[in-house]
Amino acid sequence: MEPLLNQLPIGLSIGAVLLLIALGLTFTFGQMGVINMAHGEFIMAGSYTAYMLQSRAGGEAVIVALPVAFAVAGALGWLLERLAVRHFYGRPLDTLLLTWGVSLVLQQAARDIFGAPNVQVVAPSWLTGRVTLLGGSLPYARLFIMGLAAACVVGVWAYLNRSRQGRRMRAVMQNRELAAVSGVATGRVDQLTFFIGSGLAGVAGVALTLIGPVGPSIGTYYIVDAFLVVVAGGLGQLRGAVIAAVALGMLNSFAEFWTDASLAKVIVFVVIVAFLQVRPQGLFVLRSRRLT
Repeated sequence: MEPLLNQLPIGLSIGAVLLLIALGLTFTFGQMGVINMAHGEFIMAGSYTAYMLQSRAGGEAVIVALPVAFAVAGALGWLLERLAVRHFYGRPLDTLLLTWGVSLVLQQAARDIFGAPNVQVVAPSWLTGRVTLLGGSLPYARLFIMGLAAACVVGVWAYLNRSRQGRRMRAVMQNRELAAVSGVATGRVDQLTFFIGSGLAGVAGVALTLIGPVGPSIGTYYIVDAFLVVVAGGLGQLRGAVIAAVALGMLNSFAEFWTDASLAKVIVFVVIVAFLQVRPQGLFVLRSRRLT
């Protein structure tokens, strides 16, 4: 029983990482219908931002890098939306091919700038050590990621439900045409949505530096799982993304405990496919307003 209990905090920490990554996709994919394969490279940009700030901020680079990485990745996402994606709205397969090409370019740019070998970001001293949680042992770094994920979820919820721009974003998501004729500048909403979604990917990239090295391909290791979280939770559904991320984290943790890492990925994928056969629209369905 004790080994099983040890998997609970591990599963929660994996779920927190997936949630941080999937939050940005909840905007760009779940709400805008853009299959952004470059999302992983925005994660990479956030990770390298923390690495570059390490020389100046030292052990506190992770804390300093959070807002900076949000701005850097958000700016990259804004540029991508303005220069390319906005011409392909309503054409998800075209956005997939477009952003996949952009992701390859960004990966090669990272190799040219930083080199192929992975680099390491030094975590603050107060994130070293472990804590006992739910019968298991959890590093402070993963506990910090769990807290960061919770803070991001609260911030996103407050933005969507308590701010004017958030309500405009929800209006565009529910019915773009009706929002446009009601006076909402849908183009500006699209820009802001892509900026926020990409910025959240940058924050996730900083978090990933606490649990492993940074490389040009760091985002590709998580992008598929993040898409699974968004799809299983329901497109554009924040609460669905939270539940799906925790569920996938737990499933991956226990599956890996009984088998191995590779087989655990297969098990998670099979379970998600089976779930989507029963609920193809995910846990929660987006309610939209349509003109009749």
